[in-house]
Amino acid sequence: MLKLLRRLAFMASLSCAAIPLTAAAQYINVLTGGTSGVYYPLGVALSGTIGKALPNAKVSVQATKASVENLNLLQAGRGEIAFTLGDSLSDAWKGNEEAGFKAPLKKLRGIAAIYPNYIQIVARGDAGIRTLADLKGKKISVGAPRSGTELNARVIFAAAGLSYRDFSRVEYLPFGESVELMKNRQLDATLQSAGLGVASLRDLATAMDVVVVPIPPDIVKKTNDPAYLPATIPADTYRGQTKDVPTAAVQNFLVTHEGVPADIVHAMTKALWTGLDSLVAAHSAAKAIDLKHALDGMPVPLHPGAERYYREVGLLKK
Repeated sequence: MLKLLRRLAFMASLSCAAIPLTAAAQYINVLTGGTSGVYYPLGVALSGTIGKALPNAKVSVQATKASVENLNLLQAGRGEIAFTLGDSLSDAWKGNEEAGFKAPLKKLRGIAAIYPNYIQIVARGDAGIRTLADLKGKKISVGAPRSGTELNARVIFAAAGLSYRDFSRVEYLPFGESVELMKNRQLDATLQSAGLGVASLRDLATAMDVVVVPIPPDIVKKTNDPAYLPATIPADTYRGQTKDVPTAAVQNFLVTHEGVPADIVHAMTKALWTGLDSLVAAHSAAKAIDLKHALDGMPVPLHPGAERYYREVGLLKK
């Protein structure tokens, strides 16, 4: 009997050893953005691929005010993977207080560069706005306070010689709420930093005639910030937009923090790249996500778990 009990105990220990301890009872909170933006549907899709890769983990999705809030939550250990704009990530690493970071967030670690955010300024068709200069004296929404979108707004307007004082009214609202006020003609324009074809702007363009306001390449250059790149919103991205429109773009990243176990981050990184079809199905912005560019412009150190995956697939030398 004693031999039998020892044998059963030995077999049980082998069974337990086969279960990855890092996955057992692991909570993974995916930090996204507002539900009417791009981060949220991509985060929901990503949570599904992570859940399949780590079946013992409890994966949740949190709607947030996006980049700045996400990075502060990661630093506090209140999330395991998050979406963020590259300029916000750089500001967080440096500890730029004006950008919403009271001290350098040195616990942040990189997972991947994903797709570019396009800074999209859309005006009501009847508001008489065709250029950045036409925004003077108008009513505009610039995104949630100190969100990545709102920081983008400050940079672009400053480069164009504008400040918030030049507008008759400035609202700090998420995408969906901004659009509702425009539909009610309480706002003239909204600036939204998101992937192309963001649901909020598609909804607005369906409800009324709109003008996509150009951000010329010379204005992008005047930002004096390498995170801002000249880009184009292709014709027909939104109803009634019949021509290409120049704008600025900022790269998005997926990030984590140093306290997340390497095995978990390795699994999340692999889930991203092997489950990319799910993200593309969730939003067309994911079509721009490319493994070849996964490390481009990463402003924080890679997490060891992500680094291990990129060595396995040959993106980093072993």
